[in-house]
Amino acid sequence: MSASPPHVTVSTFGSPPARRSALATSVTSVCFGRYGAEVFSKPEMLLAAVISPAVTARRVGGRHGYPNAGTDVAGSWAARVFRCYPVSLVVLAPYVLFILPVAVVYENPDLGTLVRLTGLALAGSFLVETVALPFRRSGLGWNRGARAANDHPRIYAVARGVAMVSILADLTGVMVGRGTVFTQVSGSLPDSPLGSLSALVSGWSALAVALLISAALGGRANTRGVAGWLLALALTQALLVVMTARASPLLGFISFLAAAGVISGIVRARYLAVAAVVLALAWPAIFELRNDIREGGGVSVSEQVTADDRLRLDLQMSAVAHHRVPVDLPKPGPEDYLRYGLVPRVLDTDRPTISTGTMINQYLGGSAISAYSFLTLGNVYFLDGPLAVVAYYGLWSALVVLLLRAGGPPGPVRLAALCFTLAGPLLWSGTYPDSMIAIIQHMVSAVPVFVLLGLTGRFGRSGGRQHAGRHRPAGITEFGYALPGRVAGVARP
Repeated sequence: MSASPPHVTVSTFGSPPARRSALATSVTSVCFGRYGAEVFSKPEMLLAAVISPAVTARRVGGRHGYPNAGTDVAGSWAARVFRCYPVSLVVLAPYVLFILPVAVVYENPDLGTLVRLTGLALAGSFLVETVALPFRRSGLGWNRGARAANDHPRIYAVARGVAMVSILADLTGVMVGRGTVFTQVSGSLPDSPLGSLSALVSGWSALAVALLISAALGGRANTRGVAGWLLALALTQALLVVMTARASPLLGFISFLAAAGVISGIVRARYLAVAAVVLALAWPAIFELRNDIREGGGVSVSEQVTADDRLRLDLQMSAVAHHRVPVDLPKPGPEDYLRYGLVPRVLDTDRPTISTGTMINQYLGGSAISAYSFLTLGNVYFLDGPLAVVAYYGLWSALVVLLLRAGGPPGPVRLAALCFTLAGPLLWSGTYPDSMIAIIQHMVSAVPVFVLLGLTGRFGRSGGRQHAGRHRPAGITEFGYALPGRVAGVARP
């Protein structure tokens, strides 16, 4: 005897209660959609408005707030465009939004160099992504395929654990001196064991974002829960600005979070413009706070450099136009990638640090206690030449295409690799080639989490098969009728 599919209730705005609610909150509904006045009631609700539940379907008897199997969580047009050309748009966005407009307004004489470098990067990424377009569709489509790939019974619990460990490790590491501007000025590394241990999970903030995205795509986490944890991770980075007197990690994390959220489809693209405006308005206060903290710690701050000057990223990057490239500077070799990427510093305490930013600063006539970067794109051009720019972004585009499309939409492990890539080699404000080593470190540090997911997933699936006649795992009950039982993870009646 076959069981009938579970009843699904869909809330509509045509019902009398919904009409009364719409009239009561007309202004906020126009501005913020169906969240209305509730959006400002809690901080996590403000971020929840950015997370994109596309329909309001709810399962009767299910856990409140979890999307239905048919929920088009990642179905917006912007998400589809980003998944077709992910690297091209990630590369283009900061230049279109910040760097090139500022260069035009201030009549930067090296504007042509900026446009040429951006074009070289897009030439590599756009070509690869265009060639791969015929392979972008899976048999199930993105939404159903992503739900099946991420329907892990313990994914949300693991994601919360990773986020908590990341927050505690970041705060602990900074308290013992890791990553602060004061340590950078002194030219020494913290000798505390806590600093070495916290460095082992330095990439877990990106891993936590990946697992939270996976939980949302798999229907294992509700919108408020994911929004709350993403907000906690972002607020931690904001707190680190106060503790380290460095603002660039916060801006980098927000950029990465925006890219990962839009590509996966859980963040509404139209809110990115709002976030950019908010950051621009908040930047002067952040800059003044950073300077006050530095002066309080005995670090000199130039009074001639204003908050507006620090936003002249076009000058920071276009300075590369005055050098013959590629420049002959020492770069990490294959043995360095293996040593620094695979071996934790706690097991190799005597190895020197690798800081390409410091070497560039010395090459430009600066000191060894400061660093300079032409941003990721400029560093590739500065160190390896123009053809390397095309190859660099072309190869990373090929990897991202494989992570997003090979064998269907990505599961937790591939999402983690994608997030490490977006937060490292493809982060516009990063430092090449240091970020290439960092992604290896992060993947190695994430292996225990991947093993844990494998163990808990196997246990959860076996438990689901054993009790399939009485109870089906939440989140795949309806979907089990659209897939073979071995794919859906349930026994067919």
